[in-house]
Amino acid sequence: MGIRGVVAGKTVWVGNAKILAEAGVPKGEDSKEAELRQKGDSIVYVVEEKEVLAIIGVNEDAKTVVEKLKQRKIQTIMLTGDNEETAKKIAEMVGIDQVIADVLPQEKAEQIRKLKQTGQFVLMCGDGINDSPALASCDIGVSVGNGTDIAMDSAEVILTQNNLERIENLIHISHKTIRNIKQNLFWAFFYNALMIPVAMGVLSPIGVTINPMIASLAMVFSSLTVIGNALRLRGVLER
Repeated sequence: MGIRGVVAGKTVWVGNAKILAEAGVPKGEDSKEAELRQKGDSIVYVVEEKEVLAIIGVNEDAKTVVEKLKQRKIQTIMLTGDNEETAKKIAEMVGIDQVIADVLPQEKAEQIRKLKQTGQFVLMCGDGINDSPALASCDIGVSVGNGTDIAMDSAEVILTQNNLERIENLIHISHKTIRNIKQNLFWAFFYNALMIPVAMGVLSPIGVTINPMIASLAMVFSSLTVIGNALRLRGVLER
């Protein structure tokens, strides 16, 4: 829901709409709040005792990264503790496929487990304390560099640049790396499969033999091929 603390002897709450009930503040909506919701902003309330001091609209444009993920045929889901109205508005703006709103931290983790039970491979990006259970539950947890310590500890990947577009880069690099590994395995086995039978004398009845020195040279070429192919990934990492 948010956080609560004591400032100068007064209790202060900061969080989403659920924090208002916790603070004992009647839920109302002024024109400025309605305007923020129409823009698709997530609303953060600042309450001192029973007085709303501020209503803050928070918005981050994730439209580009969502479009790139869709091009890769990846389903996008917004999993948020924010209210459903705001969540759906943001999802509509950025093109997110599905919205699961009004969920607490433990409910986020449960939603991740449900997705995995259907056989789906789940990657989640989060940066807050309330995201850490879900990050630990998914197949690949991604946190940003300015996220909370517990979120970064729960994630397998940390984006050093606080830019969601790096998620698409992460997926791109991962695909390139796996393909490179498969290519290296092919070339490593290709040289051995070609040269070992000849070195064993299998083809000697038809006059085909090989000098051991040439066989050793072939092994060197095998290693050079694998190393050279692996170094091509540097271009992908610098993308």
